[in-house]
Amino acid sequence: MATPFHVPAADPDPDTSDGSALRRRELGQASARSLLLTVLGEFVLPAGEPVWTRALLEVLGALGVESKSARQALARTAAEGMLSSDRDGRRVRWSLTPAGEQLLSEGTARIYGFGTPATEWDGRWLVLLASVPESRRRLRHRLRTRLAWAGLGSPAPGVWVSPDPGKEPQVAAVLDELDLRGMSSSFVGRYGGIGRPSDVVAQAWELDRVEQAYHEFLDEFGPELDRADTGDGGGDVLANQVRLVHAWRRFPFLDPELPTELLPEQWAGVRAAELFATLHARWDAPARARWAELTGVP
Repeated sequence: MATPFHVPAADPDPDTSDGSALRRRELGQASARSLLLTVLGEFVLPAGEPVWTRALLEVLGALGVESKSARQALARTAAEGMLSSDRDGRRVRWSLTPAGEQLLSEGTARIYGFGTPATEWDGRWLVLLASVPESRRRLRHRLRTRLAWAGLGSPAPGVWVSPDPGKEPQVAAVLDELDLRGMSSSFVGRYGGIGRPSDVVAQAWELDRVEQAYHEFLDEFGPELDRADTGDGGGDVLANQVRLVHAWRRFPFLDPELPTELLPEQWAGVRAAELFATLHARWDAPARARWAELTGVP
């Protein structure tokens, strides 16, 4: 999955994008559709009830999305099979399809399982050799996207690594999906006596870019810790909650969650995770109360 609620199936064209461009896109401005997915995952999914167009338009409007763009986002999401609609006179209400529920449930699990304190690293690495011919660029791109989403990094062409051997079944599922199992090999073991693990980390992941994204998150939401109210600052706490989750949801894709031993000192991700947890806990109840008001749920 590449949206939590990021949708991995919506890979950009490999002829016009690479891994770095995909990460830059993740850090770009929020689109109407991506904000809609955040609202669906954060509020519609757990409620398990249809929601009227009016409620979704009001929430997206508070986030700066114009009505026309919001309606287009709804139509596009429905066309992708994530939403279904039914009418009551001139009014329309939207329900998540089974496919939509599955995708958003996976994204929710990824978001709220991300950023928890890591267990002590046992020093072992998972190494994957998976080579795809240059002539099959789209397949190469799909493999790169899915392995990056799983947290693997590539220090050299055709070589992928992770300090978490427990990800091997997830990697195997990706290879099976792409019909690459017969062209790949995996190894699990400790680092040898040649070179340094820190060099592999530097070659496999752009941690400077990830840490910069964390600093941007801290700069944006850090001041909210000093507020004495519920977090709405006179505005809409529901919109603030959506902004918070929307800003945080990119990190499970950007951050490979390396063990502490492989991270720079004073890694900003630790402070960012604490900030997200604190603000989410502060805003969650009033945001859900506001959602209940909008949707008419008792």
